[in-house]
Amino acid sequence: MAIAQLSHSIRIHKASKETIFPSQITSERESLVMVKKLFATSISCITYLRGLFPESSYGERRLEDLSLRILREDKKCPGSQHVIKWIQGCFDAMEKKYLHMAVLTLYTNPEEPEKVTEIYQFKFKYTKEGVTMDFDSNTSIGTGTKSEDIKKASILLIRKLYILMQNLGPLPNDVTLTMKLHYYNAVTPDDYQPPGFKEGVNSHILLFEGEPINLQVGMVSTGFHSIKLKVITEATRVSDLENNLFQENSTTEIAHQGLDCDEEEEECNNQIHRTNVADSQQSPESSKKKRKVSEPVNLFIPDRK
Repeated sequence: MAIAQLSHSIRIHKASKETIFPSQITSERESLVMVKKLFATSISCITYLRGLFPESSYGERRLEDLSLRILREDKKCPGSQHVIKWIQGCFDAMEKKYLHMAVLTLYTNPEEPEKVTEIYQFKFKYTKEGVTMDFDSNTSIGTGTKSEDIKKASILLIRKLYILMQNLGPLPNDVTLTMKLHYYNAVTPDDYQPPGFKEGVNSHILLFEGEPINLQVGMVSTGFHSIKLKVITEATRVSDLENNLFQENSTTEIAHQGLDCDEEEEECNNQIHRTNVADSQQSPESSKKKRKVSEPVNLFIPDRK
């Protein structure tokens, strides 16, 4: 049922000119639909262009001149079905206003999941008007902006994500895919777990296999929500990006700042370090209360060899 709901939520009829994103956003419900569709489209884009699933796991949709691939049920590929369930679990946490971050992570050694090779961080906020799904960027549309402008900003975010994915060097063959969910402790029940997830470990430190580079992809804001995406990958995978489309942070800064947090919110404990500094002194942040975390019931190891 969850898979059917996801398919319905991102469905575009090939014979029509209907777009992925709603034409009007005038209520919290319509805003939440927008957040869900943009999140699902982004995850589909990432998994498709990083070569994690076969072509049969995607349906083709058009977004202006872009040919998008959207995840769909594929009984021949259990991995894609796992990711669809993860997306549905995120939808559940969004609806309840519990979800703070969804972090899609790739690592190469199943025995060392804290040693990562690529990270996609989606960050969410909630206001009195509705949801905010937070992605760092210079591209933002303020409260009260016309629906057409919001739609243009959403399309621009997807375009920038596609450009980034097409300019990244290949992943190692032996990668494992997982997604960790971080919550707002003040409002999330201790026993809450969305469908497809279980209680996870909130590690104090994440180790990066190579030299990490931090890329801020984009942000879309409406009167009810905003959406922010950050990508952290190995510097050697990033070719020259034209027109400075992506705001880059220095690798030194990434090594100490960890996963993104707002200053006014409860601070995150996660930190990302290059492997060669893994034996440094434990961070003082470790003494603070850990944010509640969930991890998937089932992980996915792509067959990319």
